[in-house]
Amino acid sequence: MSEIDRDLANRPDPDALLALAEQGGRGKLTVFLGAAPGVGKTFAMLMRAQRLKQQGADIVIGLVETHGRSETAALLEGLEVLPRREVVHSGRTLSEFDLDAALARRPTIIVVDELAHTNLGDGRHPKRYQDIEELVDAGIDVWTALNIQHLESLSDIVAQIAGVPVRERIPDTVLNRADEVLLVDLPPAELIERLKEGKVYLPDNARRAADNFFRLGNLTALRELALRRTADRVDDQMVDYLKQNAIEGPWPAGERLLVCIGPDPLSEKVVRTASRLASGLNADWIVVSIERADREAGDGEAMRQLDEIFRLAEQLGAETRRIVGSDFVEEILKLARRENATQIVIGARRHWFPLSLFRASLPDALAKRVAGVGIHLVTGKIEPAAKRRRRSGQLLPEGLGRAFGIASGTVGLATALGVLIEQVIILQNISLLYLLAVLASAVYAGYFAALAAALFSVVAYNFFFIEPVGTFTVAEPHEVFALFVFLAAAALAGGLASRIREQAKTAKGRATATQALYDFSRKLSGTANAEDVLWAAANQIHATLKRNAVLLLPEDVDIAVRVAWPPDTELSVSDMMAARWAFEKKEPAGNETGTLPNSPFQFRPLMSPHGVVGVCGFLQEGNPPDINAERALAAILDQTAIAVDRARLSRESLDQAAQLEGEKFRAALLSSLSHDLTTPLAAIGGAVANLRKLGEGMPQADREDLLNSIDEESGRLKHFVANLLDMIRLEAGTINARRDRVDVAEVVHDTVERARKYFPGRVFETSIAPELPLMRGDSVLLGQTLFNLLDNADRFGGDEPVSIYARREGDEVVLSVTDLGKGIAAADIDQVFDKFFRKGKPDGRSLGTGLGLSISKGFVEAMGGRIKAESPALRRRGTRISMRFPVAGTEAQEKERG
Repeated sequence: MSEIDRDLANRPDPDALLALAEQGGRGKLTVFLGAAPGVGKTFAMLMRAQRLKQQGADIVIGLVETHGRSETAALLEGLEVLPRREVVHSGRTLSEFDLDAALARRPTIIVVDELAHTNLGDGRHPKRYQDIEELVDAGIDVWTALNIQHLESLSDIVAQIAGVPVRERIPDTVLNRADEVLLVDLPPAELIERLKEGKVYLPDNARRAADNFFRLGNLTALRELALRRTADRVDDQMVDYLKQNAIEGPWPAGERLLVCIGPDPLSEKVVRTASRLASGLNADWIVVSIERADREAGDGEAMRQLDEIFRLAEQLGAETRRIVGSDFVEEILKLARRENATQIVIGARRHWFPLSLFRASLPDALAKRVAGVGIHLVTGKIEPAAKRRRRSGQLLPEGLGRAFGIASGTVGLATALGVLIEQVIILQNISLLYLLAVLASAVYAGYFAALAAALFSVVAYNFFFIEPVGTFTVAEPHEVFALFVFLAAAALAGGLASRIREQAKTAKGRATATQALYDFSRKLSGTANAEDVLWAAANQIHATLKRNAVLLLPEDVDIAVRVAWPPDTELSVSDMMAARWAFEKKEPAGNETGTLPNSPFQFRPLMSPHGVVGVCGFLQEGNPPDINAERALAAILDQTAIAVDRARLSRESLDQAAQLEGEKFRAALLSSLSHDLTTPLAAIGGAVANLRKLGEGMPQADREDLLNSIDEESGRLKHFVANLLDMIRLEAGTINARRDRVDVAEVVHDTVERARKYFPGRVFETSIAPELPLMRGDSVLLGQTLFNLLDNADRFGGDEPVSIYARREGDEVVLSVTDLGKGIAAADIDQVFDKFFRKGKPDGRSLGTGLGLSISKGFVEAMGGRIKAESPALRRRGTRISMRFPVAGTEAQEKERG
């Protein structure tokens, strides 16, 4: 686009600006629109008028009809009301709106009720809306009220809905020129209740209205019309604003088109014409194709053409549907009613002679049964099938030669068999052989073969078996009748047999495809990652098409082959270019497409609800799949795209869960550091400060206390840092546990002595079984594990002694630590070995890092053992943590195991 064209495109619409300029000096027209009398239009106008009056606005009541409603009449108090002019009509004196008085008063805003009213007497205008237009032209803002049934374009619809004609009507242009349309809405049930309470009409009139006009169905339909018309008016205002400000669309509208297509050349023109109609009407449109349930819709070429037309419709912005049914007209009308279609667009297809004598075309049949929906016929020259075959060099329809061959063969066989039988015995019903030939032809070659066999049978039966034999002359009249009856019966039987054959073939094909897709969906449901999905899809595509298949997924900034079947399938540079095009442009590329058609592969994007997730390529080389394979392929690609997208979302969910776990880990670690590092550091710092402050003058006992405090807190700090380092090693997988022969009793004694030094106020009791065998493990890790358990028991074991037991059970050495504290709640028993799980003190302050038991579990498992927590342990309290390790055998046994 040139710079000049771009400037022109960005300029406001001249007509819209001209219309805006013409509004200068005019008043504004505000219409309060309702679905029926009694919804509160006049009440809403007066309420708004009262608010503006209180704000000091110059507002006058030109005319308001209260219809005896007291709450409406009460809103007139305090407002200036213009006097009405007296009019004599049919011998009666009536009051009308005084237009001249309103122009003389010239208020800023005037309220004039009943927009659709017909003026009586010799007024300047026959209709009140003309009075209002004069007021608006004079620069006065006008508020008025209107019921939806008074619009000219809707009068016939309202008459059909309500069953009564609408006498007072206004042109639609009056509402279209309104500056503001305010919908006053009330649910039909509430409106009927107001009517019964006498708030709409006087009692006598209310009863008549409830019996006729004010019925729930009528009010609901009128309400829908009011809502739709208001939406259209708002849409028109939006369009005007966008045009005036050079803002591009699109803009919604209320029309909805239903476009019917089939596998024929005219359908493309139908779709393009419908696209132009939808664009001009700002309408949504649906493109639908109906396929018979008992037979295939057409040959492969026709269905490929239909698929191309569907893709064209989707590119043009249509919604597409495929429907299976037997009655095309009924299916179209059903869809039109369900989708609220206002127009049906269909090609003007006609049956060729002589079929047109017996069956009406689809447009004709549709026109006879449709009601309330417009039909738009798209005409075009359709080339007869015979002419298309002659132009392509094909003299006979595809398969017709085979049909004639089977028909002549079966009839010849029946004739030969009949002649042989006649040599032995004379039969009066020899014609049944020919009926059998007709049925066989129908079963093996279809309807055309059955019809040809019926004709051949009549000729052969007449020539070989009807007197005079050897001629085509029929001597007896009843034989002529029998021939015609036989021909009709044979044709009918052949048609039925052919129909059964087609139905069986169609059912078999669909059942096979359905089963294949069901099996594939089951495979996908059992896959948890994208790699498994791709392998399953590649195998299924290869089995369906009998061709090489590749699947490509995005990788960094490009796409790459992730799966290929057979595995040795390779893509050339041009193939990869076609695959990238399909991924980036979201459209097919490669063989038999408009992009890089020289590639032997055709590539199609895998489209999921979240966009393109990959590309599928299959070897085509100018030989596209048949219609059944094409449909199966489309279903496979859709399921594959969804499965890949699901796997991606699952992976992202796991990544997010891991990130959240990491965040929790870091938060817990920071919490531990803030307490378990700062507490001993503060104690050490305070002790050092006191030593420096007092110096040599400090008593020896105090000095020893401070030094012991430094030593104790340093040990605690060392233990904490060691736990952190051990956890880091466990997370990194760098723990290399030794598999030595370990003396459990020795490790227990050393660890208990160390614990008594660290926890001088705690009593530890040991019970080691005599002749305890050696275990296979790492003595250092076992000692650290046992110390962590003793540390945990010291923290939460109360004041009772802590017991350490070591014994043998079968081929295992069992080592347990038992305390008699409050124990662990049943809900927490499975979490005690989790990182940073801490049991708080009664004051809510957590104690320890929550790493000791987690590290112990890691060390035990690294040595090939098991660890378990039990609570309560003894006397309904306490906790027991048991470790089990395999017993180390003798050297001979170890060698035998090795």
